[in-house]
Amino acid sequence: MEKRELTCIGCPMGCQITVELEESEVIAVKGNTCAIGDKYARNEVTHPERTVTSTAVIEGGDKPRVSVKTASNIPKDKIFQCMKEIDDACVKAPVHIGDVVVKNVAGTGVDVVATREVAAK
Repeated sequence: MEKRELTCIGCPMGCQITVELEESEVIAVKGNTCAIGDKYARNEVTHPERTVTSTAVIEGGDKPRVSVKTASNIPKDKIFQCMKEIDDACVKAPVHIGDVVVKNVAGTGVDVVATREVAAK
């Protein structure tokens, strides 16, 4: 039986969680104080995901870059490809919060969206 120790990031409590696995299947989750911790731990050891935040280049804007993030979590192993696609993106001003900057990033089905307003020059 394999054991993995995690610090939960699902809520501000930061519980120390132990996950017991047998042949890549979760057998038990211990140490969490809420259901969020159980869900986080199970997902983290079987299919880890993250929200990615960054900035993208703006063309013709009153600022040179706009802050962006993935609209939801993406698989952890797609982060570097996601960052490359964000780095390659160039958005024309104006940009509004929620505008799609990169569609279907890294083939995940998740869009990268603007998290700030940028006006045109």
